[in-house]
Amino acid sequence: MNAEFIEALKEIAKSKEISEDFIFTTLEDALIAAYKKNYSSKNGEGNQNVVIEINRETGENHIYARKNIVEYVENDVCEISLEDAKQIDPRYEIGEVVNIEVTPKDFGRVAAQSARQVVIQRIKEAERANIYNYYIQKEHDLITGTVLRKDKNTILLNLDKIETVLGPNEQIPGEDYKFNEQIKLYVVEVKNTTKGAQVVVSRTHKDLVKRLFELEVPEIYDGTVEIKSIAREPGSRTKIAVYSNDEDVDAMGACVGPKGTRVQNIVNELKNEKIDIIKWSKLPEEYISNALSPANVLEVIITDEENKEAVVVVDESQLSLAIGKEGQNVRLAAKLTGWKIDIKSKKVEE
Repeated sequence: MNAEFIEALKEIAKSKEISEDFIFTTLEDALIAAYKKNYSSKNGEGNQNVVIEINRETGENHIYARKNIVEYVENDVCEISLEDAKQIDPRYEIGEVVNIEVTPKDFGRVAAQSARQVVIQRIKEAERANIYNYYIQKEHDLITGTVLRKDKNTILLNLDKIETVLGPNEQIPGEDYKFNEQIKLYVVEVKNTTKGAQVVVSRTHKDLVKRLFELEVPEIYDGTVEIKSIAREPGSRTKIAVYSNDEDVDAMGACVGPKGTRVQNIVNELKNEKIDIIKWSKLPEEYISNALSPANVLEVIITDEENKEAVVVVDESQLSLAIGKEGQNVRLAAKLTGWKIDIKSKKVEE
C-alpha cells in the first residue's frame, strides 16, 4: 500500500459519505485477517494476538504480536518472560503487554490482494446502511422524486440516492408523468433488503394531502390548526376536516390562505384534484352537516348513536348536490366523519 492507495480510500469514503475511521478500521481488520491466514496459521500460531498500525498518509503498515509479560512462560505464542521483555525495554514489568513486530517482508503485496475484497464489501455494506438510515427518517413523510421513465404500468423515479418505482395503484388516475418532472410523493414504507433500501412511495395515499397541507400551512405545522380527518378519492376529490386550537385563528381560512394561494398550491400539485375544507366539530350533527358541503343541510337526525347512523334532511333543490356525482359527496362525507349517512329530501315552502 502506498500514498496513492490511501488517497483513493479517502476519496471513496468522501463520495460514499462514510467516515475515514470506518474505512481504516475495516482495512486494519482485513489486514489482520490476511496476516493470520497467510502467516500466523502456517506457523502454528493461529491464536496469536496481533495488532496493526497503518500510517494514514503514506500507507506504511506494521504488524505487532501482543504478548503478556509473565514470570514463567507456558505459551510462547501469547506470553513472554520478564527477562526477555527487559531486553526490549528495561522498564517493562510483569502484567504489562509487549508489542513485538512480526511484519513479513512480502506482507504488503499479500495484504493488498487479500484485503481488497473485504474492504470493497464492507464499503458496500456501509453505503447500504447509510442510505437506509437516510430514508427510514423520511418514512410517512413527503419526498421529492424525479420522473425517469415509464415502464409498462409503473413509473421509474429518481429519489436522489436511489431509484424506486411508483406502482399502478399508487398513481393518481389520469395523471401524466413527464420525463424529468419533479413530483411530491408520500413515503409509505422503507424496507431494508439484502439489496439495500427499498422505498415504497405513493401519490394516492390520503396522508400525501395531509403532508402537503403541513408544508403549505404554517398553522398546521406548528399545531395551531389540526387536521382531524381526511377522506380522499385520488385524482377526483378530497375532503379535509380541520380544527383550530386558538379561537383567534380561523382553521378553514388558514388552510385556504391569502386569496386561496395555499390550497391552490396543493390543488396544482395534485393536478387539479378538488379539495373541500370543512370545519370539524365534536357535535356529530354539526360535523355531518359541515361534511356534506357544499350542500346546505336542513337537519341531521341521529338514528343510532352506537352504530353511528344518521339521517340528513335537505331541500329537494340540494339533494343532487348533497349526494354528489355518482354518490361521491355523501360517500366522502361518510368516510370523513365515520358515520353512515342516509339523505332524505323535503320540499321547503317559500
